[in-house]
Amino acid sequence: MPIEIYTTVFIFIITIAGLIRFQRKPAAVLGSALLALTMLGLVSKEQLLTSMVNPGLVTLILLILCSFALEKTRFLRIIAAKVMVNSYQSTWLRLFGITALCSAFLNNTAVVATLISPIRNNPHHSASKLLLPLSYAAILGGTLTLIGTSTNLIVNSLFIDATGSSLSFFSFTLLGIALVIGCGITLAFSSRWLPDIDSNELAYKGYFIDAKVKAGSELIGRSVEVNGLRHLESLFLVEVVRKGRLITPVSPSEILQEGDRLVFSGDITKVMQISQFSGLELFADKNGLLGTNLTEVVVKEESVLVGKNLKSSGFRALFDAAVVAISRDGSQVSGKLGEVSIKAGDFLVLAIGDDFSTRRNLTKNFILLSGVAPETRISGMRAWLATLGFITVVSLSALGFIDMLLGLLALLGALIFTGSLNTNEIIRRFPVDIWVVVTSAILMSQALVNAGVDSTIAQWVSGFTSMGHVYIALVCIYILTWLLTELVTNNAAAALMFPIAYSIALGFGVDIMPFVMTVAFAASGSFISPYGYQTNLMVFNAGQYRLTDFIKVGAPVSIVYAVIVIIGIPLLFPF
Repeated sequence: MPIEIYTTVFIFIITIAGLIRFQRKPAAVLGSALLALTMLGLVSKEQLLTSMVNPGLVTLILLILCSFALEKTRFLRIIAAKVMVNSYQSTWLRLFGITALCSAFLNNTAVVATLISPIRNNPHHSASKLLLPLSYAAILGGTLTLIGTSTNLIVNSLFIDATGSSLSFFSFTLLGIALVIGCGITLAFSSRWLPDIDSNELAYKGYFIDAKVKAGSELIGRSVEVNGLRHLESLFLVEVVRKGRLITPVSPSEILQEGDRLVFSGDITKVMQISQFSGLELFADKNGLLGTNLTEVVVKEESVLVGKNLKSSGFRALFDAAVVAISRDGSQVSGKLGEVSIKAGDFLVLAIGDDFSTRRNLTKNFILLSGVAPETRISGMRAWLATLGFITVVSLSALGFIDMLLGLLALLGALIFTGSLNTNEIIRRFPVDIWVVVTSAILMSQALVNAGVDSTIAQWVSGFTSMGHVYIALVCIYILTWLLTELVTNNAAAALMFPIAYSIALGFGVDIMPFVMTVAFAASGSFISPYGYQTNLMVFNAGQYRLTDFIKVGAPVSIVYAVIVIIGIPLLFPF
């Protein structure tokens, strides 16, 4: 075989290995593959440029940009207010149905982010009984339409590149409905295994607040009880870190010393109480931001903070914010706040400065949950334009009256012209990672074709002629794509498995649609790992879940999902 085949296959395998090894940096791994393919001459400059402006990819980018304006309206918050009622069964059904429906047309990350706060603050039900179903409902709802999830749009981009035509808006709908119903019933049954954590405990106990006893403090030499540190409103002293030694539980008679780190947990909105004690300094107070509004964020997998501590990362300079409190995996994090190594999925409470909302790196590093600056909200005619404009474009394109790319482009222009979106916001939130992932995937597919890898695969599978072999291949594609989704991310899994599935379909001489749809649906089937899908990561900490909770509740859903897909695709998309 020519050297190009070996080189291309080697890069493909190394890319998969890199994605598994560096799970939090799919764009960096795939971007490196893009550079390797280009520099080695395995793809042409024309193919590189064509991949970067693929119609499906441009449509995906425009859809994301237009959805930013919709997120700034009251649309999702009005819906959220209608979900919570006294009956748990009624609340569960409303939450599942509304989330699935909204996620069919809107960014499911935005849907989940909007609903997390009302669920955690509701007076009727334990949030831990609702947050995981919220994430699963968003995943299932995303399978209903072409625009329901970025995974579908990525597959469509690759499909356009391979065939020159686009999948229809409702290509996914019939099977998506079956999944929403079948997996919804399964989820309703498995939800009984969700942990029941007290709402107040859920909202506050997972956070820790770090304060240091400074030199000359009046607290030094006096006990915790005498200093009044056991009688704070909604704040509790749970640990003392002294010269590297952890003291917990803290006795009322414990004498405080200079340099002690006092670790509190409780209502973070009451944090100002701590700064009122003489010589007791909060990490955020040291940065001069404690008196500002508090904002809650989730650290993204691709954040530059992952693996670094707050001191070494230069957090204040990067974001004009200081960390007030941190929560991780539903468990207490001990030690000095500034020296804690940040992980993907950590919840941070930030005291923000005046420039926080203008920083271009916010959406690349965080999912904003609360405390968003007022300038990010729109109302009146601009809100109606964002909402009705989005609905109109999606509806007309779904019915075939207009091209979605052109409709979204016109809508984006109208949003910018009316000030519903501004250019700085677009630059700041531009989905560079998705752009790199899809471009690299298209280029990888073209490299496989250039080297003749697709022909080699097609020739190899052409020796298997029975429909039984075709079906086995379909099942194998599903399993491999699903494993990549759970191990890496849904978008990367879809991007890498598409060219393999496409080549296998050509080799068998059957319609490519069953294999294309298998990749799309398998890449969205992440129910067991909190890291395979963005919404799972968001609720992981918010609900203080353990990995075992995902396995107990998600495994039955994942099995039913796989059965429906593997049985349904050959029926709806015959070979």
